[in-house]
Amino acid sequence: MHNNNFDVIIVGGSYSGLAAAMSLGRALRKVLVIDSGKPCNRQTPHSHNFLTQDGNTPNEIAALGKKQVLQYDTVTFVNGLVINGAETKDGFQIRTEAGSIYTAKKLIFATGIKDIMPDVPGLADCWGISVIHCPYCHGYEVQKQKTGILGNGHYGYEFSALISNWTADLTLYTNGKSTLTVEQAAKIHQYNVAIVEDEILHLEHTHGYVQHIIFKSGRKASLTALYTRLPFIQHCPVPRFLGCELNEDGYIKINPAYKTSVQGVFACGDNTTRLRSVANAVAAGTAAGMMVSKELIDEAF
Repeated sequence: MHNNNFDVIIVGGSYSGLAAAMSLGRALRKVLVIDSGKPCNRQTPHSHNFLTQDGNTPNEIAALGKKQVLQYDTVTFVNGLVINGAETKDGFQIRTEAGSIYTAKKLIFATGIKDIMPDVPGLADCWGISVIHCPYCHGYEVQKQKTGILGNGHYGYEFSALISNWTADLTLYTNGKSTLTVEQAAKIHQYNVAIVEDEILHLEHTHGYVQHIIFKSGRKASLTALYTRLPFIQHCPVPRFLGCELNEDGYIKINPAYKTSVQGVFACGDNTTRLRSVANAVAAGTAAGMMVSKELIDEAF
C-alpha cells in the first residue's frame, strides 16, 4: 500500500493536469496523475492562441507535455478512470474503475467538462472541427467566411455581436421561434446578421467539415462554420461525491488559490471556468500546482 501513497493526486492528465504535475514535480512532491485518455478536444484538428504551440494538434501538445512532465522522477502517470473518492484521517483515498486504490494528502481535479450534444444529426461529428465554441480559438481560420450561429435569445444576440468581428457573412439560426427582443433583433439586423427561425433537421458535412444546414422544411443553407455553446456536465462526478460546490453555471467553485469548498481539494482548467483554451488551462494548472505545494509547505513548517 505504501507505494500507492502520494503527496498529491491529480485527476485528469490533459493540459491543466500536466501543468499542475510539472509545477508540483519541480517542487519535489510525490505526484500521481490519473488520466482516462478522453480529452474533450480530441476531435479538434489544430489548437491556436497558445504561444510557442500555435497551430499544432492537441495530441502533439499533450504528448510533448507528458514527455516533459515524466522527465521528473517525482511524477507517476497511471491510465485509469477515477470513479470514487473519500476523505481519510491523513487526506484522501481515490479509487479507479479497475479497483486500484491510491491515497494522498491533497487532490487536484483537472477533469474538464463533457459537452452535451443536441439532437441534431451531424453536429457531434463536426464538433471542434467546423462546429466551434470560441472565436479566439478558431475565428482566424474561418474569418470572412459564410458563418452561422446556433443560438437564441440573449446568448444568440451576444454571440452575434461577438462573431461579427470575424465575418460580415453571418446568420443566426434560432432552430425554432426567435426569443430575441425586438430591440435585439433590430440591432443585429443593422449589422446585416440574418435571423433564420426554421427548425434544423441535420448538418451535411464531409469528415467533420460542415457544408449545409438541412431544415425540416426541406430548405438548405450553405456555410463553412457554425458557432454554438453547448450545455455540459462535469466530466468527473467525484468532486461532487466529496462535497465540492458547483457555481450556478455548473463549474466547480474555486477561490483565487484554486481551492474548492472542501479543504485539501483543488481544481483547475475547463471544469472551473468558461475561459476554455489550452493556454488558460496550462496557466491555471501551473498556478494550482504552486498553491498546493505552498499549502503542503505551510502545513509542515
